Amino acid sequence: MRSYTREKKIWCGDRYLEVDVIPRTFKADQYTKKGIRSKRKRESEPKQKNLNQKNAKRYLIQLVNANFYNGDYFLTLTYQDPMKPETIDAALKEVGNYIRRIKRLYKNAGHDLQYILVTEGGDESVRINHHIVLKSAVGVTRDEIEELWAKGRGRNRKQLGYANCKTIRANDNGVTGIASYLSKDPKGKKRWSSSKNLARPISRTNDHKYSQRRLEKLAKLPDQGQGYFENMYKGYQITELEIEYFEMTGWHVYLKMWRI
Repeated sequence: MRSYTREKKIWCGDRYLEVDVIPRTFKADQYTKKGIRSKRKRESEPKQKNLNQKNAKRYLIQLVNANFYNGDYFLTLTYQDPMKPETIDAALKEVGNYIRRIKRLYKNAGHDLQYILVTEGGDESVRINHHIVLKSAVGVTRDEIEELWAKGRGRNRKQLGYANCKTIRANDNGVTGIASYLSKDPKGKKRWSSSKNLARPISRTNDHKYSQRRLEKLAKLPDQGQGYFENMYKGYQITELEIEYFEMTGWHVYLKMWRI
């Protein structure tokens, strides 16, 4: 079966880049011509935002890295027993109301809220909890964000549970660590949503840059071709390199890198 090797670049904002180098067959790509570099296009958002799905996990990591930086906020929310929602749908409604309160807080300070929400739990083994990555903003404090995790007014106002808003810092593995934490294999169900005003990953394919023979030579080098790839993608520092051979298809390469 005739095949070729495709490079796919995925730009996540102006700092983070992922690259896949994978074998393709002409039969699988009946409507794609070998040797043509595609135009840049937005990556398709997964229809199923369940983080048990591999594609949803990867898209979430890309979205976090495209939009958030060290200095932004990572928020954890839990429920105290009297306020615990009975179902995951009730929890999603509760946290949705909370996000609307944060939006008003940001709007009053002259900002639009940008966020990614991950909700976990909903079965007997895992208590429902929420994690939110959100942009920091001048005039909005972490204390104000935490205080909004409550319902009712005046004497009837009650905290829904624990709220911890912390600043994302490089010495805690920064945004990359947050993205990995959010996408880790869940105990029970795990789902995500986001604001519509986020930068979305952009991709482009190129079908004439690599060959399977070259990838095989690179895989046998002591550094598995890291020096070669760093020369190919100048201006970036490679933080993860996977190169693997599959008998049915051939050599696959996966790269993660950050602009220097």
